Amino acid sequence: MRNSSNEPSPLRSSAPHPPTGPGRRAFVGGALAVAGLTATGCGPSDSLMRDRTQLRQWNLFAGGDGSRMIEMHEDYEREHPDIDFKATTIEWGAPFYTKVAMGAAGGRSADIATVHVSRLESLAPGLLLDPIDPGMLAEAGIDEADFLPHVWEQCVFDGELYAIPFDTHLLVQFYNLDVCRRAGLLDSEDRLIETNGLDDYLDMLREIRSVTGGFGLSLDTWGPWPNFWSLYRQQDGDLVFGEDDFTMDDDKALTAMEVMYRLSEEGLSPRVSEGADTTANLANGQAGLMIHGNWEIAALEDAGVEFSAGQFPALFGNHRTRGDLHCYAFPHQRDRDPDTTRAALEYVSWMHRNSLAWGAGSGHIPAYQPVVESAEYEALHPQSEYREAAENVVFEPEAWFSGSAGLLQDDATGPLTALHQGTQTPEESLEQLKGIFRTMLEVPSPV
Repeated sequence: MRNSSNEPSPLRSSAPHPPTGPGRRAFVGGALAVAGLTATGCGPSDSLMRDRTQLRQWNLFAGGDGSRMIEMHEDYEREHPDIDFKATTIEWGAPFYTKVAMGAAGGRSADIATVHVSRLESLAPGLLLDPIDPGMLAEAGIDEADFLPHVWEQCVFDGELYAIPFDTHLLVQFYNLDVCRRAGLLDSEDRLIETNGLDDYLDMLREIRSVTGGFGLSLDTWGPWPNFWSLYRQQDGDLVFGEDDFTMDDDKALTAMEVMYRLSEEGLSPRVSEGADTTANLANGQAGLMIHGNWEIAALEDAGVEFSAGQFPALFGNHRTRGDLHCYAFPHQRDRDPDTTRAALEYVSWMHRNSLAWGAGSGHIPAYQPVVESAEYEALHPQSEYREAAENVVFEPEAWFSGSAGLLQDDATGPLTALHQGTQTPEESLEQLKGIFRTMLEVPSPV
C-alpha cells in the first residue's frame, strides 16, 4: 500500500516505447479518436444520440498493443449501443502523462484513462486523480478478490482506491527453440531446463554461445534499468527515497552491476543492443535466450521464429522481476457525473471479462484472475508458461521521478549502459548512479 506524499527494423516491436516516426501512432490515434460512430448516413437517430451516455477514454497503446486495443474497443461498442464511446491514443511517455496532468489540473479531462501504476504517485492521488468508489465498482462486477493482493495494493493510497489493475507487464526470458534444442537444453516437453544460481546460468549461456557462434543471451543494453532492478531486488535489495536522501545496499547493487558487466565482458551478451535489435538477435539465432518484456511476443510471432518463454531467471534464488501494471484511473474532473462514472466502471468490468484477447495478443498477463485461471488461458502458449511471473513482480521505488517513462529510468541509463560497453567498472557506475539519485532529490516534485 502506498502513501500519497514502439522503429526501423525488420521486426515489429510492440514494446511500450515511442517509435521514431509518427506514422503508426498517428494512424492508431486517429482510428481510436474516431472509434465512435463515424459512418456517414448509417448512424443512430438524433434522439438516440441524445439518450446515449458519453464516455471519453485516453490511453497510450500503440503498435501491436494499439491494434489489439482497437479491436477490443470495437467489440465493446457493438455490445454497448447506448454508450457514445470515444477513445483517444496519446503518444507514449511524457506527452501522455503531461496531457493527463494538464487535463486533470484544469478539471476537464477524460472520464477514464489507462496509466501505469508506477506513475500514480506523480499524478498526485486526490489532486490530479479522483478516488474510485469500491461500492460502485462492486455494482459493476469487479471485486478486490478477483486480483492478486500485492497487485491490488499498488492501487491504494492513504486507504483509498485510485486505480484498477488491468494487466501485469514485466521482464520474461524468451528462448529460441531450435538453438536451445541443438544445445541440449530442452526437456521432453521442449521447455528450457532449470538452472540453479548464477554460475549454473552462465554455464548455460556458454553452451548456447557454442551453438550460435554469437551470444548466449540477448538483452537491451540501452534500456538497462529494469534488468538492474530485477537483479538487485532478487537479493532483497531495497531503495528508499526520502525528502533529501536515500538508502541503498551498495554491496547488493554492486553484485547486480557485476553480473551486467560480466555478461558483456565475457561476450555472453552484446555490448550494444537497442530496441528491436535485441529481439532480432533471438529471432535470427544470434542468441538462444533473450530477457525482454512479455510484449515482445508479437514481434517474435511476426518473425516466424520457433520460441517459448518463461520467468526471469532465478540467479539469486528467486524469480523476482521488474514489472508494472496498466491500470484504469479517473483523472480529476470538477463535476464528475455519476452516470458517466457508472458507465466507465462498467467499461472496466467488460474489459476485464474479455481480457483473454488482451493477454493473447499483447503478451501481458491479465490482472483479472478468473481469466488467468481459465482453461482458455491455460491453452495459450507461451503466455500460460510465465503467468506465475505476476506473483513475482517487483515494482519501482516510490518517488515522483520513478516508474515507466520516468526520469529515473532515463537518467540511470548512462551508468548502467557503461557496464555493458565496458567503459566503467561496477564501482564507478555505482557512484555515478548514486550521484544521479542525489541530483533527482534536489528537484522538487512538479505537483
